[in-house]
Amino acid sequence: MEQAVGEIGTTLDGTSTCRELAAFTARHLRATATVDLLTEPGTAPRRAARATPPETAERPESAELSESAEPSEPSGPKESAGWPEPTEPARRTDRSVAGSAGDPAAAPDDPDEHRLAVPLAVHEEEPLGTVTLSRTGGGPFSGDEVALARYAARLAARHLGHARRLAAAEDAALHLQRALVAEPGRPHPNLEIAGGYLPAGPRALVGGDWFETVRLHFGRSLLVVGDVMGHGLDAAVDMNAYRTALREVAATDLPPHRVLRHLDSVVAEDGARRPATVLLVRLDPARGTATFASAGHLPPAVFGADGSAELVDLPVGPPLGTGVGGYEPTTRPLRPGDTLLLFTDGLVERRGEDIDHSLARLAALRLPPDCGPDQVVDQVLHRLGAHGAEDDVAVLAARIRARPPQ
Repeated sequence: MEQAVGEIGTTLDGTSTCRELAAFTARHLRATATVDLLTEPGTAPRRAARATPPETAERPESAELSESAEPSEPSGPKESAGWPEPTEPARRTDRSVAGSAGDPAAAPDDPDEHRLAVPLAVHEEEPLGTVTLSRTGGGPFSGDEVALARYAARLAARHLGHARRLAAAEDAALHLQRALVAEPGRPHPNLEIAGGYLPAGPRALVGGDWFETVRLHFGRSLLVVGDVMGHGLDAAVDMNAYRTALREVAATDLPPHRVLRHLDSVVAEDGARRPATVLLVRLDPARGTATFASAGHLPPAVFGADGSAELVDLPVGPPLGTGVGGYEPTTRPLRPGDTLLLFTDGLVERRGEDIDHSLARLAALRLPPDCGPDQVVDQVLHRLGAHGAEDDVAVLAARIRARPPQ
């Protein structure tokens, strides 16, 4: 049983847990093991894993495992993650018989075959499926073998329950974040806007990255990109709180650095909120200018009409929530055809690499000429390998829309 704890449920992946259960029971009980999972009530079970016992050519057909003997340690089972067609009949394969995926507990056709079906359940909970063991020869399953099979099934069921609950929480958080960043606000029609969001890692662990735009008076728009520290549903909730507060402050039409000062003082009074880095850019298409203010955030980049990139040099204040303040504005012109790119650190940061080298890699990009915001987002995400980044990635690109000729 101690070996079962170490061999079953080594990951948070349900498929891996089923394979580990099948491999463990096949090896220790010298039987063909199949694991069938119930997906939805009223539907047929799904074959999740199957494993056959190791070769036992030297073991006599009539040999039995005594109820007190510990099974020997073979080199390992042959595993298969696939499952047969629903109409496939039972087949004899050397010394084991594969059962039917649709009815694991059906009586065997061969009188020498012994079959054991154990529910995948923890105590009185609803079963998640069934593990079925079958072997030919060697006698029926002993009491010790039945106890081991039930223990392994309960252990696997507990891990499967954890994996399903984790997947449900991650799915809810991911849908929340994508809903929050699905639309970058409602900028004035004098701007072309594009945005993108990628969750971190293979398990899509959600963080607090976001972007949006806020419509201001006189044809101006406020671009926002931010990153709440940490990951998970709590970070996503704090991110939404930051967005709500920022919209209320931005509606007063304060300059970007004063918006950050006000937000910093408000968040500092609420000890429950996590710190966040934020970059604000107020675009004035009529004047062709952009005014920046940063709260601990990485600088934006400007891609010219020729495809070359340039990082914007601006003063950086502390992250929001420290109560220190000290945010200063920087204004620079935007030429016709320039595309401004705001991003979170997941786009450029790589483990073990200095941040200056990471930013230099972005600045060295050369995109095709006359790329619009959509093309800039797609090209940058692809060329920097953002789809495999270890942190969340949020990007927002904007370009002043060219005026039609009079």
